[in-house]
Amino acid sequence: MKTYYVYIMASKSRTLNTGVTNNLERRVLQHRSKLQEGFTARYNINRLVHFEVFGDIRLAIGQEKQIKAWGRMKRIALIESGNRDWKDLSDGWYGK
Repeated sequence: MKTYYVYIMASKSRTLNTGVTNNLERRVLQHRSKLQEGFTARYNINRLVHFEVFGDIRLAIGQEKQIKAWGRMKRIALIESGNRDWKDLSDGWYGK
């Protein structure tokens, strides 16, 4: 079964970016490495603060669109419901 992830990345100043991927570790590494120019590189968005797992890409894309449509306060409430201190959930994935 394929697995899909909806994720929220944040900068230290809590600028947010939401996305969907089928390989969360690779995608987080891409953000951290600033491999793509643009919003996430410009704002140093490199910390995984929330993710959800789906078995159906359509459900994952639907959830991503819903989160993106929310206001900032609702996205913050979602993050803090499972990660109150905004810890980087990918800490330790890539060694030192």
